[in-house]
Amino acid sequence: MLSELKIGSRVVGAKQTKRAIADGRALRVFLAMDADPRITPPLAALCKENHIPVEHVCTMSELGAVCNIAVGSAVAALIS
Repeated sequence: MLSELKIGSRVVGAKQTKRAIADGRALRVFLAMDADPRITPPLAALCKENHIPVEHVCTMSELGAVCNIAVGSAVAALIS
């Protein structure tokens, strides 16, 4: 699943992901398991409300690397 995120259109970060969900552009959301627990559960609940699949990845650094950024990321979304 991370390969889709690597080559597809995406947004990175909680604010951008929330915006993509609200706009109906998010197709799938990726959450890092080692992210701050104040960030990921609310996003997971928002995804559930909007029927958006959630994928859990091991680390923030892994998610950041897949998104081609130099730092870790708690969340990213594949968008249309």
